[in-house]
Amino acid sequence: MPENAIEIDRLVVRYRGKVALDGLDLHVPRGAVYAFLGDNGAGKTTTMKVLTGLAPPDTGRATILGLDCWSKAAELRHRVGYMPERPRFYDWMSVGDLGWFTASFHNPSFLGRFREWAARFGLDPAKRLKDLSKGGYARVGLALALAPDPEVLLLDEPTSGLDLLTRREFLASLSDLAASGRTVFITSHSIAELERACTHVGLLRDGKMILSAPLEEVRKKVRRVSLRFTGVPPDAAGLGTVLSTEVEKNGTGRYWRALVQDPNPDAIAALRQRADLSDVADAAVSLEEVYAGLMAKPGPASESGALPPLVRRVSE
Repeated sequence: MPENAIEIDRLVVRYRGKVALDGLDLHVPRGAVYAFLGDNGAGKTTTMKVLTGLAPPDTGRATILGLDCWSKAAELRHRVGYMPERPRFYDWMSVGDLGWFTASFHNPSFLGRFREWAARFGLDPAKRLKDLSKGGYARVGLALALAPDPEVLLLDEPTSGLDLLTRREFLASLSDLAASGRTVFITSHSIAELERACTHVGLLRDGKMILSAPLEEVRKKVRRVSLRFTGVPPDAAGLGTVLSTEVEKNGTGRYWRALVQDPNPDAIAALRQRADLSDVADAAVSLEEVYAGLMAKPGPASESGALPPLVRRVSE
């Protein structure tokens, strides 16, 4: 078996002449909970369609468990669970009827596992789908995705519409799925909650990966440098790639903070030696802050050609 459960190499997909995925490269290790993040229109759903065999690539290749996602799509459906962002079912069916109907396309053990997951999610098997709440409808989709006992689970906004406790319970269960050897590939706008469950992170912008790494590496790669200053705030040049800076002045002092990608430890150490600076700190930030900093659209170039960081000044 390949080391990576999902491999995407130089993937290009166009819709009506418009590029949706632009040379996408992505590798998801086996047993990972991979958070695939990006703004609306970045190409996340298109990637899901390629992985599920619903859309062919124009160029490049995508594989799951070593099998081509397009030519081996039928075989992969027995090894991959998938929940789309907006599942659509036969609404006149009951929950139990839908499980029975879907089981006819799967292995014999499918129906029993569907019933187990439906009970775990609090679904009444006699209730018709058209009478379910949005959250109940989403729970049905999750039960169907988990019923094949998949080696790889593809989840496109799976917690949309779920109440807080159910959402947290489901995200916590992702770690158990990964511990049993399964691989989870998930998109979600609930970044703060997803951070507690994921092991790897990928950021997609305009059809291209701008970052893909284990979560612990991401926490080292993007840091918050903060300090107290007298006089004028320090020049951020040399600290690394500065994503944003922030200055705050209040009654107790003046503070400066910078969000920095690939920080230079020598430059941070030099700040600690300056007499006009104090309380110099280098700290990890949340995944939401990493996302906001890296996904922000760059501003206009300066005369030197450099792109200025996003600067925010907090009122005195």
